[in-house]
Amino acid sequence: MEYLKKSDFYYDLPERLIAQDPLEDRSSSRLLVLDKKDGRMLHKHFFEIGDFLRKGDCLVINDTKVIPARLIGHREGHTGACEILLLKRITATDWECIVRPGRKLREGAVVVFGSEPTVLKGVIKEVLPDGNRIVSFEFEGVFEEVLDKLGTMPLPPYITHELKDRNRYQTVYAKHDGSAAAPTAGLHFTEELLEKIKEMGVDIVRVTLHVGLGTFRPVKEDNILDHHMHTESYQVTEEAARMINAAKERGSRVISVGTTSCRTLEAASHGTNRVEAGSGDTDIFIYPGYSFNIVDSLITNFHLPESTLIMLVAALCGRENILNAYKEAVKNEYRFFSFGDAMFITDF
Repeated sequence: MEYLKKSDFYYDLPERLIAQDPLEDRSSSRLLVLDKKDGRMLHKHFFEIGDFLRKGDCLVINDTKVIPARLIGHREGHTGACEILLLKRITATDWECIVRPGRKLREGAVVVFGSEPTVLKGVIKEVLPDGNRIVSFEFEGVFEEVLDKLGTMPLPPYITHELKDRNRYQTVYAKHDGSAAAPTAGLHFTEELLEKIKEMGVDIVRVTLHVGLGTFRPVKEDNILDHHMHTESYQVTEEAARMINAAKERGSRVISVGTTSCRTLEAASHGTNRVEAGSGDTDIFIYPGYSFNIVDSLITNFHLPESTLIMLVAALCGRENILNAYKEAVKNEYRFFSFGDAMFITDF
């Protein structure tokens, strides 16, 4: 299929449109509303999202919480800086991680973070085939508290400076620790806006998918079917599954907030039109030609050219529609990526 080439998902983006900082008011970001069938567009602001929601809609949010997963330290007995990025918890002490410099962090190497009284040690336990490491941490007290003192937010590579307030890289409803990156479509919501939406008769349902840094891994293969998708852990409660399935049964829209919620719902459907409660890992790769089982509409940010995320949104509304929308956003100087503006892909 011709449109499965990576280059078919390219668009030209001026660097000045990459948002480096969040807006002071989360909901004041711009909103491009896109008709997924015919590509019509409206220019709005995010605080107007309620104008496009209906009573009975089911709005699905990802309540994962970003952990300060970036640790800077040094090899025991050496002075050169080392970096460890926590990706996925294996046990109470062991994590799958990305490390730098990889050539010096082989099995048995010890990395020290912090200084007395708060010291964290990481021992390289195993080198995985993809170059990631299993790191076993030694610490006193509660790991999360130690991490909170020593770690920083693992901002995406296109953000060029540290964030002054780390809470701005969290959604207002973040609850379950475990992500190395934020589910950024949710950053636009305020508590007041969510309350207003709820009062409209819209069901707000929580699922959890812990976002990994693999979400930023570029597609290198020209044929996107050769791309190896990263794996992320998700959980859908019995209550969430009940509410989502009820919405499907009554013919109401299931609206996913972000590509992470979307991947969770589609993975948990197991190819049916019902969501199954439970937890697991998913490496689902959604691209044009995919038939959605659960998700009807999507609130999302603007994604990197040739990324798996722009391929996912193209699957929902068509490649030409999405590329036209991105051209329109560039022309109107929307802000792009994690701290940028939003889209609502739906049916008018």
